[in-house]
Amino acid sequence: MKEITTQELAEKFKNNENVNVVDVREDDEVAKGKIPGAKHIPLGEVPQRLNEFDKNEHYYMVCRSGGRSGRASEYLEERGYDVTNVDGGMLAWDEDVEK
Repeated sequence: MKEITTQELAEKFKNNENVNVVDVREDDEVAKGKIPGAKHIPLGEVPQRLNEFDKNEHYYMVCRSGGRSGRASEYLEERGYDVTNVDGGMLAWDEDVEK
């Protein structure tokens, strides 16, 4: 499984790269703030919402600390999607958040 640090992900934003972030935390966690522009798909809904992923796109999966997003990354990778887990998750995210 590919991984990226929150600092590396923040650099991609600063360099205006096209970044698809998917936040797999629960609603109450996301309500406290998420990475700007991140799409919210709770981990338990990922299998039912595969139609919202494009196999031609790259996705950065994030959760609170990196565990749930790691499971989501493995699940999607097994199905042919290009994904990278955000190591450390939102606990390690030092940049702005959107509410």
